[in-house]
Amino acid sequence: MTKQLIAIFLAAILTENYVLNKFLGICPFLGVSKKVNTAVGMSAAVTFVMVLATAVTWPIYQYVLLPNDLAYLQTIVFILIIAALVQLVEIVLKKYMPPLYNSLGIYLPLITTNCAVLGVTMLVIEKGAADASFGYVQSLVNALGAGIGFLVAMVLFAGIRERMESCDIPQSLKGLPITLVAASLVAVSFLGFQGLVEGLLG
Repeated sequence: MTKQLIAIFLAAILTENYVLNKFLGICPFLGVSKKVNTAVGMSAAVTFVMVLATAVTWPIYQYVLLPNDLAYLQTIVFILIIAALVQLVEIVLKKYMPPLYNSLGIYLPLITTNCAVLGVTMLVIEKGAADASFGYVQSLVNALGAGIGFLVAMVLFAGIRERMESCDIPQSLKGLPITLVAASLVAVSFLGFQGLVEGLLG
């Protein structure tokens, strides 16, 4: 059981990273990754929403939607739950962390439509359907790992972008082109962890 949870956690961070492997949450990844401090704040908010959303949506799906043949409503229900949680995070940040709230700007309410958050809540349902041993605890561990993976990707990329500001980049690559090249190189580098997770699962 412990080995399985560790494997799920590491896979969500490294080999099944929702940003670098599944390409979900690209909007904040590119938009809020200019500064490390902002990237950390955004990632913490996303991680909190991911875990809390999974904690709420999984039992609602299993014990309300599924038994009543309402599984087709899962997307709408999940989005409503995520929207409510994001409002909670927004209120807390505005009250207790105004500088972070201001620096995140429009990207904070956009967590509601962040496909990484919705993707986590929906993919754990799919994993549970495919593997009977993938239950509530595994879903929460997966959501936490996905949030940490989002944090790792954001912080790494923010560090790279800060370094690139002092580099002599050819005019034709400045701006979005070099950003996308750097993002693809970061994504490729994570493929090296495949053997580690497979070893744990084996």
